Amino acid sequence: MTFHSMWAELLPVGRSSASGGYRRYAWTGADADCRAWFRQQAEDRGLAYEVDRNGNQWAWLGDPAAGDAVVTGSHLDSVPDGGAFDGPLGVVSSFAALDELRARGTEFAKPLAIVNFGDEEGARFGLACVGSRLTAGQLTVEQAHRLTDGDGVTLPRAMEAAGYDPDAIGPDPERLARIGAFVELHVEQGRALDLSGDRVGVASAIWPHGRWRFDFRGEANHAGTTRLADRRDPMLPYAETVLAARREAELTGAVATFGKISVEPNGVNAIPSLVRGWLDSRAAGQDTLDTVVGGIEKAAREYADAHGVDLDVVRESFTPVVEFDHALRDELGRILGADTGLTVPVLGTGAGHDAGILSGSIPTAMLFVRNPTGVSHSPAEFAAEDDCVAGVQALADVLEGLARR
Repeated sequence: MTFHSMWAELLPVGRSSASGGYRRYAWTGADADCRAWFRQQAEDRGLAYEVDRNGNQWAWLGDPAAGDAVVTGSHLDSVPDGGAFDGPLGVVSSFAALDELRARGTEFAKPLAIVNFGDEEGARFGLACVGSRLTAGQLTVEQAHRLTDGDGVTLPRAMEAAGYDPDAIGPDPERLARIGAFVELHVEQGRALDLSGDRVGVASAIWPHGRWRFDFRGEANHAGTTRLADRRDPMLPYAETVLAARREAELTGAVATFGKISVEPNGVNAIPSLVRGWLDSRAAGQDTLDTVVGGIEKAAREYADAHGVDLDVVRESFTPVVEFDHALRDELGRILGADTGLTVPVLGTGAGHDAGILSGSIPTAMLFVRNPTGVSHSPAEFAAEDDCVAGVQALADVLEGLARR
């Protein structure tokens, strides 16, 4: 199959007719359809298909036990009403790159694998990169078993309902030991390539980033009869904290976003008793991130005190700065510039990826494909077909260069 036919086949899966975005959440029907698509692609190509203990899907060319394998892939799940490209572009491009290499008659000296990591976006259980975190031992079995979705369904229950064994999850060092290099292709989540005029770039690093939960606790009361002076309204310090986050980010060149909120009792005519907001913040360096989040929390506590509201701040997840393997990164640049003599742009990113999680265990690298608008995590996310094909060619060149050595 061509890149275009594979893309067209996957495009309708999990798409909302109302928003035009995707709702491919872990261990749901849409996720099952994506996983079935992956398995079919593997079987159509005669690849050895397997699912590891953490639910990640693998398609192997060559003997996995031989070691020093070159692996590529990404994920197929989405954020709520996400775009078509974030994750799936990397998986579809991986199969298309393999097809290209077979058409070239490439002979591999190393095993090659394509992977679909499960629950990368964290849309259902609130933690990103669950599949790769478990594999790398960055998420314990106990922590994973405590993950719960908005309906109170735990991760083990969801996995079991989807036909997988939640008691089997855990670190997988033997699998990681098979891998010599992992290269993930992804649509750029920003406009650096568009501004430079390049179709494809190489990642340098992932900014440190995390998620913090701010719980503002006040007092529920009647919206129509309670005097303003008598209120302990947690919505007010929350709203002021949202503005403070923007100010702190602007001062440091970082980003800070309150993108999710939960209100209790959530009635139009009721003053809230609890406003819970989730902060996502990212910066080019750890010191900057600490400054931003510290400034936001300081402001939030001052606002809460002024309104007679209690505040708890909990860090729910955190990923330190990820410097991709320099030797592998430089090798990608050398391979891609070998025929043209051009310097391939190297750029950082504020978005987390499975490649970042795995970087502490194995050499990893990333390729980015141009995004003309920079929009991501939105139905408006887009990459031109010519750029996607250029990404496939670049990935094929990289895999050929790494697996033939």
